[in-house]
Amino acid sequence: MDLALVGIGKIARDQHVPSLDASPDWKLAATISRHGSVDGVEQFTSFEQFLDARQDIRVVSLCLPPVPRFDYAVQAIATGRHVMLEKPPGASVAECQKLLAMARAQGVALYATWHSREAAMVDAARDWLAGQKLRKLTVTWQEDVRRWHPGQDWIWEPGGLGVFDPGINALSIVTKLLPDALHLSAAELITPENRQCPIAAKLRFAHPHGADIRADFDWRKEGDQIWRIEAETDSGRMTLDAGGAQLSINGVPQQSDSAALSGEYPRLYARFAELVASGSCDVDLAPLRHVADAFMIGRREITAPFHE
Repeated sequence: MDLALVGIGKIARDQHVPSLDASPDWKLAATISRHGSVDGVEQFTSFEQFLDARQDIRVVSLCLPPVPRFDYAVQAIATGRHVMLEKPPGASVAECQKLLAMARAQGVALYATWHSREAAMVDAARDWLAGQKLRKLTVTWQEDVRRWHPGQDWIWEPGGLGVFDPGINALSIVTKLLPDALHLSAAELITPENRQCPIAAKLRFAHPHGADIRADFDWRKEGDQIWRIEAETDSGRMTLDAGGAQLSINGVPQQSDSAALSGEYPRLYARFAELVASGSCDVDLAPLRHVADAFMIGRREITAPFHE
């Protein structure tokens, strides 16, 4: 199937384009970007021009930042295109609900992707936890914003999410791992005095069976980066590390026995092909609701200015 990729930035070049090139389901037939292009692929700088000129391309993948993404998605769905959304799926929960209602009315596929859920050992961790009585779950997601998001000022503006841009990856894993629904009970948002969004956050969740669930997100981590989820149960301890790529149970490393596609984004695009074929939607907003709740109930703490 022909697909158009909108927004040719780092994530598109590093993940989307290689995954599309290797996919048996997709052909990258057009790109839309004011600043980037892909060799050998037809380029448009205007989305409206693309929609008019390439009415034969019925599938669009949106890699734009969350704030402008909504208007592009509305246009695509209104013209009968199937749409794939990078994470987070939008700048607000209401926007995403609107897109889902539009997609269902139009009979097109809408896919809100959570790439970290497709990390190699997430499913194995979920399967092990399914039979356990959970006592405690701790998320530690600490990285260096200067390394991973250099020069991306939009990420500090309203709708850019700040430290929740990586933190929502952890929340997407947690909401897949646990069979019981959580809700946020407390949050602390640590925000530089010269920025709109937090550089660190501490979260606590209410669990229906009383488990102690906490998350610590921090963008000021130098040296070794940490993307870890640790669970304590009646049967022992589980550690999901490296963003979901590594799993140990009671200190014993586990190996994946899955024959599934290798890599997070190839799996996303395989799933998207299924949704397009059936005209179905897959829009789980649980991770985004947790972030929205953090901004609603979180206590603010102002910290030193952040400069690149």
